[in-house]
Amino acid sequence: MSTVIDGKDDVIRAALAVMLAGGHLLIEDVPGVGKTVLAKALAKVTAGSVSRIQFTPDLLPSDVTGVSVFDQNLGRFEFKPGAVFANVVIGDEINRASPKTQSALLECMEEGQVTVDGQTWPLPVPFTVVATQNPVDMEGTYVLPEAQRDRFMARISMGYPDKEAERSMLRSHDRVEPMDELEPVLAPGELASLARAVRTVFVSHAVETYVLEIVAATRTHPEVRLGASPRASLQLVRAAKAAALLDGRDFVLPDDVEALAGTVLAHRLVLRRAGIDARDGQTEAARRIIDRVVKATPVPLQ
Repeated sequence: MSTVIDGKDDVIRAALAVMLAGGHLLIEDVPGVGKTVLAKALAKVTAGSVSRIQFTPDLLPSDVTGVSVFDQNLGRFEFKPGAVFANVVIGDEINRASPKTQSALLECMEEGQVTVDGQTWPLPVPFTVVATQNPVDMEGTYVLPEAQRDRFMARISMGYPDKEAERSMLRSHDRVEPMDELEPVLAPGELASLARAVRTVFVSHAVETYVLEIVAATRTHPEVRLGASPRASLQLVRAAKAAALLDGRDFVLPDDVEALAGTVLAHRLVLRRAGIDARDGQTEAARRIIDRVVKATPVPLQ
C-alpha cells in the first residue's frame, strides 16, 4: 500500500489495524489528498469481493441495501442485493448523501446483515466499510449523525504529504499508475484467520483499567456534551489488539492504546461549543481533548 500512498505509513497502519479488528473506517479530509486511493488500496490488497458506492444527494437506501423485485415468470418477489453485499465496501463521499440514505448502513455496519421487507440477509464475512467524507463546511455535505459516526471504529485524516513524498508521487504517477500494479496479498479466508487471531491477543487487567479511565474521562470533561460510548471502549481495545498483532505481539501495551485513542475516540465526541468552532473544527478540537485526557491519565506500570 505504501507504493501507492507515499509518506503515510502511520495512516496505512491505522487502516490495517481497523480491518484486522473487524471494524469500519472513516477517512475525512479535503478533496485531493488520497482518501479514495487509500480506500481502494485497502480493498485491493485483499482478494475478496469489493464494491464502491458513490454517495450523492439522490442516492436511495435501496441502492445501498438492495430491493425486492416482482418476478413475473416465477410469480413472486425476488431480492436483488445492493452494493453493500461485498467483503469491502467503499463508500465515497458518504456525507453527500441524505441522512435517510446514510442510515441504510446502520444495521449493516453493526450487525453484518440487511433486513428488507421483513426478511434478513447476512452479509459476507469478513465485512468492512471504508468510507470517505469531506469536511462539513464544504458545499453539498450533510453532517453524519452521532449514531452513524459511532459505528465507525476509527476516523483518520490523510493530511498533506511532505515535500519529498509529494515529489516521489509526481515521479511515480507520471510513468505508471501504481494502483494498477497493486496485487492482493491476503485471501478472504486469511483475513478472517487474522481477525480471529486478533481476538486471542491478551489484554491485562491494568490495560483494561487504562482504557476505561480514558473513556470515563471523556464523559466528565467540561468541554464535552456527549462522551465516548461503551462501544468505543470495546473498539479501542479491539484496535489496540490488532495493533499489537501487527507488531508481532500477543499482548497489548499501554502504548497501543495511547497511539490509537485519538483515532478511535475523537469522532465520537459531541462538544459543548456551538457555532463554527463546533462544526468546522470539532474533530480536531475533540482530538486535542483526547490528547489531553490521555496525558492526564496515569499509565499502568504493570
